[in-house]
Amino acid sequence: MSQADWVNKDFYKVLGVQKDADAAAIKKAYRKLARENHPDSNPGNAAAEARFKDVAEANDVLSDAGKRKEYDELRAYGGAPFGANGPGGGFGGQPGAHFGGAGGFDLSDLFGGMFNSGGGPQRAQRRATRGADLETEASISFTDAIDGTTISLRLSADSACETCRGTGGKPGTKPHVCPTCGGAGMVVNSMGGGFAMNETCPECHGHQVVYSESCPTCRGSGRGRSSRTLQARIPAGVKDGQRIRLKGKGAPGESGGPAGDLFVNVRVAAHPLFGRKGDHLTITVPVSFDEAALGAEIGVPTLDGAPVTLRIAPGTPTGRVLRVRGRGAPAKADARGDLLVTVEVQVPTELDDATRAAVEAYRDATAGTDPRAHLAERSS
Repeated sequence: MSQADWVNKDFYKVLGVQKDADAAAIKKAYRKLARENHPDSNPGNAAAEARFKDVAEANDVLSDAGKRKEYDELRAYGGAPFGANGPGGGFGGQPGAHFGGAGGFDLSDLFGGMFNSGGGPQRAQRRATRGADLETEASISFTDAIDGTTISLRLSADSACETCRGTGGKPGTKPHVCPTCGGAGMVVNSMGGGFAMNETCPECHGHQVVYSESCPTCRGSGRGRSSRTLQARIPAGVKDGQRIRLKGKGAPGESGGPAGDLFVNVRVAAHPLFGRKGDHLTITVPVSFDEAALGAEIGVPTLDGAPVTLRIAPGTPTGRVLRVRGRGAPAKADARGDLLVTVEVQVPTELDDATRAAVEAYRDATAGTDPRAHLAERSS
């Protein structure tokens, strides 16, 4: 429904309410009339269906405080339907207020759908629109994910046309209210059965205004294609698959609207030694049988390059996890996770004569010990 229709239709009369009726009275009147004229209750009755649509249209305007205020203001300016005073007559019975022409005003100003603080008309403009959000992917090394890094991102995206600066009109031409939607940016598409759906206006594409001549570069779309490179800071401790939002780094807005946001999906490459478990780093360290059995002090590498000395207690089994505090990934509140060291006892695949003799001597010394005896006890 165009805003020009608002002047030609008396929605209060359609619903049978006074102009000062409150929201409850409007709601009550609408429900009564909608029930009486609903197509399901009046099959094949074209007049009832038309009446139902008129009632729905009137309720759509009068039940919305903003639309109702704008409708009342438009009616106050228009007074009577178009042509009520005859060709060349005044607008709303006021002499001299003709549609256009010398001494008159531009009708497109009236139906722009927006009023200034003083209640008077304001020349139509394209509505400021926020730019689209963009999404990209960045691959970084394991070390950069832990320490943080700055990367370069090259983006290609829709942007405002450089020729018309996003207006869609040929430079030098002025906008006027879209005649299809009356400056609403939306049109009503009847779905049948008394139902209707609002859709973006096919002529102005929701911008509310059109130009007498379209921009020769973008053909009226107001959009172009741009490529740019920006520097993005990846924070320390970022995880693989994490999505980082860079506010205001997306596509530029239209007609002075703010830019959208840029979302960066981070992919972290694997490390040959270290893994990650939340804010903790992990590493598997091989130890010999004698180190595990007798105990030892071993050197363990860390991601920052400074090794730490770790004490292996006598009798340490394979798979035991030892913790080195504060040598993991950055966490919240300036803290760091830990380095989790998994001990893996190595079994030699080949033995020389001296080593074999030592192992056999160990076997003879522990011949009375069955490491699997507890299994039989628990199974019974």
